[in-house]
Amino acid sequence: MAFDHNDHYHRLLLRHLPAHGRTALDVGCGTGRFARRLVARGYRVDALDPDPATLAAAEAMGGGPRYRLADASRADLPAAHYDVISCLASLHHMPFTTLTRLRAALAPGGRLLVLGCHAGVTAWDVAAVPANAVARLAVYGAERARGLPAAPPRAPVREPRMTLPEVREQAARLLPGSEVRQLLYWRYLLTYVAPKYPAAMAS
Repeated sequence: MAFDHNDHYHRLLLRHLPAHGRTALDVGCGTGRFARRLVARGYRVDALDPDPATLAAAEAMGGGPRYRLADASRADLPAAHYDVISCLASLHHMPFTTLTRLRAALAPGGRLLVLGCHAGVTAWDVAAVPANAVARLAVYGAERARGLPAAPPRAPVREPRMTLPEVREQAARLLPGSEVRQLLYWRYLLTYVAPKYPAAMAS
């Protein structure tokens, strides 16, 4: 069944975009679905992914992002450049300290949006089980009615290691002023707005 937990939160992430943003970086872009949504909003998008097969599938779909085979934890990123940096279900594939590299790439007033995966089980995770089943059945029914298309390739999957309290603790240390909000479907949303004056940024 094709219900995708990350795609489910695209609209939530889009609501956090700055009013006048123009440049974006999508980290761990996978097959590029969110990167293409940013392009549709008028952004010039750099989309990074370290998996060649997944990136090839993204490039085949076109849509406007500039795709690059790269690991954001090691890639050269322009300093103070991007109005938006998005990172959907990919931060747990990298050292959590990669957040500091992403912070440095944000333009003054730019926004970092991380849809992350956490380890462990919370009350919200228990509540997500029936909601997840209902959503999967709804998507399955809709696809059966239309005829099932071939599923796009999946990016490599890695289980998260950090619990939600650990995510909150490390985010507060690395990105003072950031917020971490728990979501259904074993996800959290980390948001951070860079200071408008670069000299005010924490070291």
